[in-house]
Amino acid sequence: MSNKVLTIFVAVISVIGAILFGRVVAIDTEQAAELSAAVSPLITFSIVLFGLSVAAALIASLLGVFKNPDALKKTLLGLVGLVVVLLVSYLMADSSEVVDAEQKVIAAANSAVTKLTSAGIWASIVLLAIAGAFFVFDLVKGLVK
Repeated sequence: MSNKVLTIFVAVISVIGAILFGRVVAIDTEQAAELSAAVSPLITFSIVLFGLSVAAALIASLLGVFKNPDALKKTLLGLVGLVVVLLVSYLMADSSEVVDAEQKVIAAANSAVTKLTSAGIWASIVLLAIAGAFFVFDLVKGLVK
């Protein structure tokens, strides 16, 4: 029964999406006002679907984690590790001025934007290094066997 309901729900969402997309495709690209009016409901529909998908994924993940205490411990350990990486990245981050290719200032020096952007870049580098180390470790372990 649940599978039928899910199939009907997906079919309804697909039909609504196809109708909204069809409205956008039917409009000439030179008619900007009409095109904007047709695109707006499609974008709203997409945002609502995205929000519902994120909510469903989070709820399902949280239910699965809370049902299994070992998974909860692993999840909390992973979150603590991520917080440590983000904290180290924030401490390593630079807050200097950001300029574009034409030397126009995008973000002023010592602003929160430059500090957080730099922290995000450093976090990516640290996580890439950790992933690379695990990859090499797994490769060497496989070669030893």
